[in-house]
Amino acid sequence: MLTFLTKTFIKRTELGQRQSVQHEGYVVHCYVRSDGLAGTVTTDNEYPSRVAFVLLGELLEEFTAEHGDTWKSVDQPESFPFPEIDEYLEKYQDPAAADKVTKIQRDLDETTQVLHKTIDSVLERGVKLDSLVERSNDLSSQSKLFYKSAKKTNSCCVLS
Repeated sequence: MLTFLTKTFIKRTELGQRQSVQHEGYVVHCYVRSDGLAGTVTTDNEYPSRVAFVLLGELLEEFTAEHGDTWKSVDQPESFPFPEIDEYLEKYQDPAAADKVTKIQRDLDETTQVLHKTIDSVLERGVKLDSLVERSNDLSSQSKLFYKSAKKTNSCCVLS
């Protein structure tokens, strides 16, 4: 079924174009180069399409470097050997590890979360500091009143 779908999607993709087609919870990413060489990658909905197309581009380049134009004379494309595909599929299991842009984006997201937490805690401390300043002012006012009342009280009883 998957082979039928990918062949159909490739036929419907024009030369030099890329497209992603959603089907039953999966996404089939198709890339047909201008020379007619095509590839597909089937992923789940969570996998970034940008990374899938980077994978396809690298696979097709590696395939061309290894086999040249001999693929054009093959009647059954499935029978054409390309063992390097396993290495690429393993490398791209974690899109953030395989793609530098995705990794940088993930790092930026993590940094943003840390900054938000830091800002929240600073604001919370600011509220606590405001409360402490207010208490300090109250205490200062009360101590001045106490000093004045103590001075009054002691002024009547001067010992000589």
